[in-house]
Amino acid sequence: MSRHQGGNAEDMADEFEMEDVEDDMDDESIDRERGGVESDIDDYDHSSGKGVDTTAAQARRGQDIQGIPWDSLNITRERYRQTRLEQYKNYENIPGSGDKSGKDCKNTKKGYSFYDFRKNSRSVKSSILHFQLRNLVWATSKHDVYLISQFSIMHWSSLTCKSSEVLNVSGHVAPSERHPESLLEGFTHTQVSTLAVKEKLLVVGGFQGELIFKHLDRPGVSFCTRTTYDDNAITNAIEIYDCPSGAVHFTAANNDSGVRDFDMEKFQLSKHFCFPWPVNHTSLSPNGKLLLIVGDNPECMLVDSQNGKTIVPLSGHFDYSFASSWHPDGVTFATGNQDKTCQIWDLRNLSKSVAVLQSNIGAIRSIKYTSDGRYMAVAEPADFVHVYDVKSGYENEQEIDFFGEISGISFSPDTESLFIGVWDRTYGSLLEYGRRRYYAYLDSLT
Repeated sequence: MSRHQGGNAEDMADEFEMEDVEDDMDDESIDRERGGVESDIDDYDHSSGKGVDTTAAQARRGQDIQGIPWDSLNITRERYRQTRLEQYKNYENIPGSGDKSGKDCKNTKKGYSFYDFRKNSRSVKSSILHFQLRNLVWATSKHDVYLISQFSIMHWSSLTCKSSEVLNVSGHVAPSERHPESLLEGFTHTQVSTLAVKEKLLVVGGFQGELIFKHLDRPGVSFCTRTTYDDNAITNAIEIYDCPSGAVHFTAANNDSGVRDFDMEKFQLSKHFCFPWPVNHTSLSPNGKLLLIVGDNPECMLVDSQNGKTIVPLSGHFDYSFASSWHPDGVTFATGNQDKTCQIWDLRNLSKSVAVLQSNIGAIRSIKYTSDGRYMAVAEPADFVHVYDVKSGYENEQEIDFFGEISGISFSPDTESLFIGVWDRTYGSLLEYGRRRYYAYLDSLT
């Protein structure tokens, strides 16, 4: 991934003269290094209606799910969408990669509704610190979500519609427990690049290689360590998993080309693999034997999870990859790339991918399967999340369409909920969708 993290997002001019549609994505915390239209849409009346949530009932009556007052703006939603499609500039490390990938893409059937809109909560603000890293939203139940908001890791309950701060890293954070190899002095002013949450376990990764581990049911922080003191130390992705033995581990992928595995019970580094290029994301196969590696190279790799040796390289992408995910069957898996494609692979024939799915405007930044393997969600950098029906061979698709940068996506473990973090100065929020079960009559009770 790009080493440079400083600098402001570029001002991006909107071609229309509008009183209330502004092009102001210039927050200095987000690093884009690219042009194109990435504008916020300000409220038409800041004294009324700002921050109001949108419910499923209101959406059925025709209200915009984000609460954008299109009737009061000088542009229609359709025209603004067309502007975004035409002018959004995808970030590429290899120029022209998006143009090369389009010819082999699968023609999907859109218009399906696998997950229905439930609520847009604007009181919970999701944020992003690096434009390429978008795994910042994690659901632990159909009602409980964890996300990053500036320097705070927040818990949101969609049941009570209340948020609470789990951890604040703006100041000094130090472990309250003593463990070998733990940095007792802790960290100050940690810039969060990624995080992962599983059940009652939270791991936070930082721009300087920081790793902070916390039990969500205990006060304080349990463990702090720094993966490396290399200048290129950013933690790109974290995955928490259960070993066949029952022990809980997590894997950290770093920009120093290293992948490290930690035992979360002993708080010890158990494995350290080095690769030829920075690793942006990893995914462990369901049986724990194979590790999928994607990073700053068009090739991806399947490696032995015990020794880190490459089993087979995977060729087909044209740019750097930042997302990966295994299907629960352990046979198929997906990779997401800046060439604007998600590719599906089958272990039984790895000579090429079995399906290529194309995005609308940008790179594939996040991929998640439901725990039952029925659906796969794919997030672009902004505006679009695609939900595919795996059973149809990824042919049937639901396209979730909104405006704003995507900080992360997460299915709940029971598959009932899908949460989408939206970063936007005015309309930042958490979108909640529920799996369609044809129990529509229950909605009238909420």
